[in-house]
Order: sequence, then C-alpha cells, then structure tokens
Amino acid sequence: MRHLVRIGAWSAISVAALAAITAIRIVDQGGRDERGPADAIVVLGAAQYDGRPSPVLEARISHAVDLYRAGVAPVLIVTGGKAPGDRTTEAAAARAWAEDHGVPPGAILAEDGGRTTLESLEAVAAILRDHRLRSAVFVSDRTHMLRVLRIATDEGIIALGSPTTSSPVDADAGRRAEAIIHELGALAIYFVGGGHLVVEEPVPAGP
Repeated sequence: MRHLVRIGAWSAISVAALAAITAIRIVDQGGRDERGPADAIVVLGAAQYDGRPSPVLEARISHAVDLYRAGVAPVLIVTGGKAPGDRTTEAAAARAWAEDHGVPPGAILAEDGGRTTLESLEAVAAILRDHRLRSAVFVSDRTHMLRVLRIATDEGIIALGSPTTSSPVDADAGRRAEAIIHELGALAIYFVGGGHLVVEEPVPAGP
C-alpha cells in the first residue's frame, strides 16, 4: 500500500510539474511577437454576433489588418465556422471587418467550416498548399499561441506567432487564468489524442 501511495504521489508531482512547465511555455510564447516576412497572415476565429465581431475577434482581426498594412504578407486568411443557430460565420465577420478597414477582397482567403482550432488549422494547411504558400504569421490571443503554433507546425506550415495585445482576455486576470487552464487541457488532449480529439473552444463573453 505504501508503495502504491508513493507511486501516486510521484505521479501527482510529475503531472503538476509538467503543467507548471507548460503554463510557463504558454505565457512565454504569448509574450513573443515573431512577425516577419511570410506568405500569409492567418487570424484565428472567435465568436461573432450576427456578423459583428465579438471584442475578442475584433482584437484579433484588427491586429491582423495592422500586419497586412505593414507589409508582413500579401495574403490574409480568416478562419472560423458558425455555431448552431448562427446566420453567418466567424470567417465572414472577420472578412467584412477587414474589407471595411481597407484590405482588398482579392487579398483575403477564408476557412469557414472549422469549429475548433484543429479543424481550422487543418483547413488552413490545405488552403496554403492549394495556393503554393508555405509560411504564415498566426494571430490569436496570447494564451492561444502555443497551441496554434504547435498544430500549425505539425500540419507542415512554417509558422510564426504575432499575438494581439488588445484582447479582453488579457485585460482581466481571471479570464487570463481561465484561458491558461483551458489551454493546458486542450494541449493535453491534443497530445494524448494524436490531434484527433475534439476540443471545445471557450466562448467569449457577450458584447
């Protein structure tokens, strides 16, 4: 019995240490802006309200448009499907916002079927291959970047991260802590499931 207790204790310590190390990596990656010349800018979707980006999505697409204006890449890829009952998609809301803020329609590609980060990035990888593009700067919240870049790399994309610094998630310590916990679970599921288990994305608070 003592032997089992000792094994259980060491297992708990190991899991806690791994979680702590991963949390540090999440924070570290989220603090890096790796923007540089690339073939495309990819903005990860978030909730939209009848075609209007949520504050989280607006923070992401605004940052992505800034990168486009700065000449980081000639192509902007918007992502995200729609939740049950929605009339439009996250990608469509992001596209409309980008066009309203000066991005030419011909410079925008869309992935509008994904409901999870994994689904969207698998589709983005296919879009990049179809257009003979290899590298991309990914835009999302700081806490999301480590998982995004890991999946993108696994999909064969040369991936760089440029997180938005104006997301409501970062403005509130409680929401940021919840987001880190969510990412710890999502990364664990991704690794254990070999990338094929569904991870529900957190729903941003209302406008």
